[in-house]
Amino acid sequence: MVSALLQCGVTVANLLPPGVCNLLNPAAIYANNEISLRDVEIYGFDYDYTLAQYSNLLHSMIFNTARDLLIEQYKYPEGLKKYDYLPGFAIRGLHYDVQKSLLMKIDAFHYVQLGTAYRGLKPVPDEEVIELYGGTQHIPLYQMSDFYGKGPSIKQFMDIFSLPEMTLLSSVIDYFINHGIEFDQVHLYKDISDAIKDVHVKGMMYKWIEKDMEKYILHGDETYAVLNRLVNLNKKLFLITNSPFSFVDKGMKHMVGKNWRDLFDMVIVQADKPTFFTDRRKPFRKLDDKGSLQWDKINKLEKGKIYKQGNLFDFLRLTGWRGSKVLYFGDHLYSDLADLMLRHGWRTGAIVPELEPEIRIINTEQYMHSLTWQQALTGLLERMQVDAESKQVLLEWMQERQEIRSLTKNLFNPQFGSIFRTFHNPTYFSRRLIRFSDIYMASISCLLNYDVNFTFFPRRTPLQHEAPLWMDQLCTGCMKTPFLEEMVHIR
Repeated sequence: MVSALLQCGVTVANLLPPGVCNLLNPAAIYANNEISLRDVEIYGFDYDYTLAQYSNLLHSMIFNTARDLLIEQYKYPEGLKKYDYLPGFAIRGLHYDVQKSLLMKIDAFHYVQLGTAYRGLKPVPDEEVIELYGGTQHIPLYQMSDFYGKGPSIKQFMDIFSLPEMTLLSSVIDYFINHGIEFDQVHLYKDISDAIKDVHVKGMMYKWIEKDMEKYILHGDETYAVLNRLVNLNKKLFLITNSPFSFVDKGMKHMVGKNWRDLFDMVIVQADKPTFFTDRRKPFRKLDDKGSLQWDKINKLEKGKIYKQGNLFDFLRLTGWRGSKVLYFGDHLYSDLADLMLRHGWRTGAIVPELEPEIRIINTEQYMHSLTWQQALTGLLERMQVDAESKQVLLEWMQERQEIRSLTKNLFNPQFGSIFRTFHNPTYFSRRLIRFSDIYMASISCLLNYDVNFTFFPRRTPLQHEAPLWMDQLCTGCMKTPFLEEMVHIR
């Protein structure tokens, strides 16, 4: 097919100025809301995937162990042994329809992105997806999720730890389909969910990490640098995690040193987030230096002490730490950040490790060419649809645009694309990221790149009725869109 833009005498060289690649910094912090670090006096942190970043080897271990549990304890077929973890299969933020056994990506407007619905390890044709949902790609809100992404029939996978769960779910379904085995979708989903949960609840994952910290924990020196810098700047620090004390203690000693607790004003373990933020009933309990529970009533939270369970309402009452002077970092948008921002007015920072590899892809020449071509084609289609004689050309351009969109998606992940975008809309994950976080970044080490008084300003982006003001710019802020003069005359 002859490119639409070549037909018009336009080349990428006209659209893509030199130096446009590498504009985005993977180590930068990105703002959804204006926030000045000058106003932040207290920094709070989750532990897993916030203070402690883990290698992908951990996902393989979780997958393999849960798979073996299904075979040994749940009596699933031995043939599942042939399935290994597929690191590039799933992405975070996908939805799973339990009744239909569909894993899929949904955009901010509750529409399934066609081409990203999978049953097992194979894609489901677009026509079948639309038929399954009554002739539409739209998923009603009541089906999709409650506040924490757990709807009556559709669950959203928002945890980084859910990557092996999605892959195991797809692998088991793939085996059953290939071998003509009938299964109850609800039972299968629950069995796999329980097997994955066992890996965590029974402490298997903790033992693997504790046994070989060097193998599983990444960037420990950067964690130390961030915490030490904040303490030297007279900031107060606290930790609220769902992980047990012995595990956190060993990990922090590995990353920060044996005196790591001296850096924190409060340390709360096994907090049971997100219930910690909403339920007033569980009181704090103190642990001794060996991690054993104490029985005394907690009337104050002391520096250097370790506390278990508790609730945020008592935490606020005992510390007086309220509002925008507190900035809390976590990786789970629902369990870590949502309640803090919406109910309690804390500032929030989302840790999104996927940001770094995605930005590296965005900075490639291939991505920039594809995006520029796609945007220019969209402008052409919008302009030329008023011409009745252009129907055949429009069909060709629509096909070309779809091919480019698919190519751009595949740069990130061949099955599901980017965690931040569907073809053009933000994903449901992106919508929640913007709603529940003031700032987001690949890791807390990004804080080292900014002065402690730095102010983050979100960039003004066009609302659709403001779009003509931005028509000569694309997402990079410097790429020219062709046919601007013609397009401004469209009424």
